[in-house]
Amino acid sequence: MLRPAHARPLDDDALSLGRLDRSIWLLIAAVACVVFLSPLASGFQVGWRTFLAPAAVASVFGLAAVFYTRMRPDRRLASALGCTAQLIAFAAVAAPLSYLAAALNFPLRDGLFDAADRALGFDWASLLAWMNARSSLFAILDLAYASFLPQAAVTVLCLSFCDQALRLRTFMLAFVVTTLITIVISGVLPAYGVWMHHGLQAEAGSILPASHTSWAAFGALRDGTLRLLVASGSEGIITFPSLHAALGVIFLLALWRVPLVRWAGVVVNVLMIAATPIDGSHYLVDVIAGVAIALICWFGAGAFARRKTRGGYSLSGAFARPPRLAAGE
Repeated sequence: MLRPAHARPLDDDALSLGRLDRSIWLLIAAVACVVFLSPLASGFQVGWRTFLAPAAVASVFGLAAVFYTRMRPDRRLASALGCTAQLIAFAAVAAPLSYLAAALNFPLRDGLFDAADRALGFDWASLLAWMNARSSLFAILDLAYASFLPQAAVTVLCLSFCDQALRLRTFMLAFVVTTLITIVISGVLPAYGVWMHHGLQAEAGSILPASHTSWAAFGALRDGTLRLLVASGSEGIITFPSLHAALGVIFLLALWRVPLVRWAGVVVNVLMIAATPIDGSHYLVDVIAGVAIALICWFGAGAFARRKTRGGYSLSGAFARPPRLAAGE
């Protein structure tokens, strides 16, 4: 292929990263195809205009990443731009995919999950009462629970500008695959969550107001009254497994090799996982399943990265480091 005279040939590191980036983009493209072609086999409609802004922003960031890869090589900046583009594009299609999964209308499994919690000795009502008596603690947990999206952006930037380009791709791959697995399982094993299952009421003095939840959207997807797929404004409707718990583990592991934010990442994500049962109306088994999926996907993403590069790394230990590039990291 002909290149402009001022373009520079790609080195081995850039080629290795490019292979991983293509794999991530292929996953995102596959999800987009499912979402955009879904009206052909369902009663859904696509709100095309809602996808224009994320598509435009992701395209600009993606093109800028190509520029800083090929024309004026800067691995840190190219990584930040390219993986931010991936985040934006994936977020735009992942939420609609979760709507398609919920619309499958499989039998609810709240009774099964509640029974599993009881078998484990977990009393959700007692935890709610304990939390109600400690509103200041809940306020801290609530902030941690809401850090989900900002953490994704911060993780990309931290890994990019600390020149951990390969670890960043491992994070992105684990992020995408964890989310997709969680969405698929949630469609096959749907649940409303503890609050609705036990018929709790907001006026009973609870710290979890009913107006703050996405149960209306979940119910409308199941009964067929909601059939619009949008890129923004979608509700979080996944109960089992907990995506917050899963990605809390992914964020923690990804940031562990960045000394400046390592312990902040541990604290914030431990708090986010701890907040999940009450703030997210989740069963304990939701959290356990989310953590298990995250660990499997993290190590799986690392193994995949090893095969795509000539570097090597050890899979031993929960904080195993993804493979190194030939130069750097």
